[in-house]
Amino acid sequence: MNLIEKATVMHYHRHRIAEYSDGTVRALGWKGEESQHKRFAAIATVGELGGCSLLDLGCGYGGLKGYLDQKFSNFSYIGIDQMPEFIAKARTQYGRSTDTSFFQTDFTTAILPQVDYVIASGALGYRCDDPDFCTDMIHKMYAAATKALAFNMLDAAFFPEHKLLVGYDFEKVVALCESLSPHVKVIRGYLEDDFTVFMYRERQAPSHAAENTYDGNSEPILGT
Repeated sequence: MNLIEKATVMHYHRHRIAEYSDGTVRALGWKGEESQHKRFAAIATVGELGGCSLLDLGCGYGGLKGYLDQKFSNFSYIGIDQMPEFIAKARTQYGRSTDTSFFQTDFTTAILPQVDYVIASGALGYRCDDPDFCTDMIHKMYAAATKALAFNMLDAAFFPEHKLLVGYDFEKVVALCESLSPHVKVIRGYLEDDFTVFMYRERQAPSHAAENTYDGNSEPILGT
């Protein structure tokens, strides 16, 4: 993303902070807490996260950290976001938790640390003039994950035209992921206009314990 696009994203969130107040899911751009919860529930089925290291890209207020604390224990967590307002609030709420850190930086240009699981919920939803942006980011995120990458996207087949947010071609995204990973799983049905992708380093299914935390419908697609 170029500087103008990044500034536009920051202006969008600051406008929503002014409209909906700091610390709310509406300030993050979500329709409401229910839609955010459903995305988190899908992400959490990527595997047994207890005892693992996690990197949350575009972490917002750290809501995923709070959600995962209810499902798993003894995991280390790093949250990254370019919005100083988001990071300040996240540090206030979760910064004193064990093995938890938040950093204000742009994950698209930062050098990412190696962790077990890289997670990006909503981070790839903004328009970008660079036609290779999505591909480059998936490559970059997957390279930082030693076990799996989990990310979600808006589905172009259902998401309406928007001046800032953008949906992606589901089949093209899955094809790209399958060209990089030996085992790809996709979850759909939890929201009409969203899908979640898991890219594993090894050919393995999520644990039953993790799968039981998800309360939506799913349509798994496994790579070759």
